[in-house]
Amino acid sequence: MAASSAIEAGQGPHGAAEAIPTVEDSPDAVLGARLREHNRRLAEAGISLRLEQRRQRLGLRGPLPCRDGTGLRVQRISLGLAADAAGLLEAQSQLKRVLQQLASQSFTWSEWASRERSAPPGTEPHRAGSPPTSLALQLQHFETAFFNDPRRRRHPAGSRTTWSSAYRPYLRRLERLAGRDPASGLTVALLETVLESYPLASRSRQQCGTALAALARQVGLGLPEDWSTRAGGYGLHAARFRQLPSDEEILALVERIPNPGWRLAYGLMATYGLRNHEVFFCDLRSLAPGGDQVLRVLPTSKTGEHQVWPFQPEWVERFGLQELGKAPEALPPVSTDLRQTTLQQTGRRVAEQFRRYALPITPYDLRHAWALRTIHIGLPDTVAARMMGHSVAIHTRTYHHWITRRDQQQAVDRALGRSH
Repeated sequence: MAASSAIEAGQGPHGAAEAIPTVEDSPDAVLGARLREHNRRLAEAGISLRLEQRRQRLGLRGPLPCRDGTGLRVQRISLGLAADAAGLLEAQSQLKRVLQQLASQSFTWSEWASRERSAPPGTEPHRAGSPPTSLALQLQHFETAFFNDPRRRRHPAGSRTTWSSAYRPYLRRLERLAGRDPASGLTVALLETVLESYPLASRSRQQCGTALAALARQVGLGLPEDWSTRAGGYGLHAARFRQLPSDEEILALVERIPNPGWRLAYGLMATYGLRNHEVFFCDLRSLAPGGDQVLRVLPTSKTGEHQVWPFQPEWVERFGLQELGKAPEALPPVSTDLRQTTLQQTGRRVAEQFRRYALPITPYDLRHAWALRTIHIGLPDTVAARMMGHSVAIHTRTYHHWITRRDQQQAVDRALGRSH
């Protein structure tokens, strides 16, 4: 109650009325002074949350529960309130409500994302059950829906990595290209502008198309029929394939790595086609002598639990991976505590070591080489995609050139066999 009383308008932490600075002929300056005074009182009362103005709207900022339940971190709540005297009074009331919910451990993001909010003058207020009209609110609702998706809540660490790498960069560009009008909403023309800002047939353009399509579905905005075609085109093309290392080169390059732990990490990626971070999120017990050598990638990885077989199987012995079945700590000492780090940061450590040892390939070159190896030996695409922890659609798009070549060669072989 002391904290609550400390944020009453016009009162300090001890209940005494305090003078609020005023500036004639400048409403913005008056509001700014009132915000600073209010936040000063919050600080004196030991309250970490703050009111803030972003463009022409008011919101809250401070340590709030993570959406995946892993603790607290500094986050924002966009209240959708106009940055004026009336909005400030309402924002103070909303702040008190947040503090009460935090104290009673009843705070939920779903309430603050879906509740009806006031809108600045000249805009329509958001009505419960309908898409918000302001771009800022549309993006906030989209982020909330992303993390509340039951499928993503099963893999919170992977969801955070996916959001930060495959969604947030494109949504930030969307905000920049939308201009400074806080009341402007999402339009097809704006989405097309963002998509066309990326090079044709680039990976970033394909990811941008995927992220914006998901956003459009969230707000009920119909996209052009050729959206997927315009956004696509990313794949492991012939020019990139010619740069991938051969099996002989992969076996030779490991000799450039002096650190035994990183040699084992390199061997795991080469033999199992793992993503960078997955090296440190695997159950390695099957590598022990007598084991079946099938790795289990843990549920905490980007795409959740899946099993992977070695290709080539003899590489388990060639790289000395049996040691990891008995002593997984032989891998480099990389933090896997997702309360302190992220999958992206863990993967970055691997890429940094490749550069440190001046390897002429990237970690993902080993993954691509593994995938092409499975294509050449005839492993079904559905099986290979499952082992790689991605969809068949992504697998087919990425390795389209070699899958097509394989299928055509098999058809030719069958035709020639029938002719004899």
